[in-house]
Amino acid sequence: MTNKRTTVEDFDFHGKALDTIFDDYDVMLESAPVGHSSLYGGFTYVAKSEDIFAAEQDPETFSVAPSMMMPSMGTDTPLIPIDIDPPSHTQFRNILLPLFTPMNIAKLEPGMRETGRLLAEDFMNAAKANGGVADASKLFARPMPTIVFSRLAGYPEEDWKLFDDWVDDIIYRRTAEPEVSKAAGDALMAYFDRMLKKREEEGGDYDDLLDKVINFKVDGRFLTHAEKLSYAYLLFLAGLDTTAWGIRASLWYLAQNPDAQQLLRDNPDKIPAAVEEFLRTLSPVQAMARTALKDTEIQGQEIKAGERVVLVFGAGNRDPEIFENPNEIDIEREDNRHLAFGAGIHRCLGSNLARKELVIGLEEFLKNVPTFTATTFSEPWHGVGSLSLSIGKE
Repeated sequence: MTNKRTTVEDFDFHGKALDTIFDDYDVMLESAPVGHSSLYGGFTYVAKSEDIFAAEQDPETFSVAPSMMMPSMGTDTPLIPIDIDPPSHTQFRNILLPLFTPMNIAKLEPGMRETGRLLAEDFMNAAKANGGVADASKLFARPMPTIVFSRLAGYPEEDWKLFDDWVDDIIYRRTAEPEVSKAAGDALMAYFDRMLKKREEEGGDYDDLLDKVINFKVDGRFLTHAEKLSYAYLLFLAGLDTTAWGIRASLWYLAQNPDAQQLLRDNPDKIPAAVEEFLRTLSPVQAMARTALKDTEIQGQEIKAGERVVLVFGAGNRDPEIFENPNEIDIEREDNRHLAFGAGIHRCLGSNLARKELVIGLEEFLKNVPTFTATTFSEPWHGVGSLSLSIGKE
């Protein structure tokens, strides 16, 4: 350890704070595994992997209400099913859980692969027209999950260009400009309000995710319109943003590590393991919030009923008690019990889809794009911002 700090003051897990967040994790894991931050209304953070796993398995102590998001993602209403506690949570989750099994996701692979190939070709064409340089985030990482998930969910193709703006405003501007995030959230809610009403009026079998939400029954009843809106809103944000971040972060690392890039080019069978390591070390989900329902204690620190608690998945993913050389990105790591998708009953519903998109995305990019390097080291590892790559240079 090179850190001389013993505490982390006002820990943040958004925006520019992500630039140096791994330094904070070192301090947390060495000397401050539980601490307090005054940001976002105040919260207690939990950093150790085993403590996070334990909290995830204990919904009677740690509730997801009022929201797992801190701050909220453009809406003041709970998002179904991630902001719902048992027993209702299980029923809402079961709406789409059968659709995200490995068997069903495998059926989507041909379409994913074709999408990845075509986007990689678009990237190459743009690079050739621009002196060998192109934006891999704009041309590949962002559109791939937008296309794949929008087709799966039933979002109209003509509206895809709207989606990036909404994602940017709702997710990436919500800490600095909450009013912009709220306005975008309202616009997205209005969009789904119109889409759901139109479908319900017209009827028909669309055979997509929104169709399942419209026609599923909980306790013998159809979902209310508000419940359908909440579910559709969450699917949109979860399906488009996190996977785009994951693909971009993977390419960001490979652009700066030519040996790792070449290893995966020569051994594409190692890409699934590499994806797990990128998820562990460069995860799109660094933390999620809970609310303590009763007084409890973690690592000798008291947590009072009513306190907001942030489970720092990103720190748990670098816990030296769980991972050897935890800060090293080892793309051949085998034992990888990471927390990128959470744990317990609220584990990411779409983890199988996300994994498949990440693996196929890297496979198709490496297959169709020659050796690439970063044109600048100023672009951060996190988020879905630009990622300028130069092709054909060692």
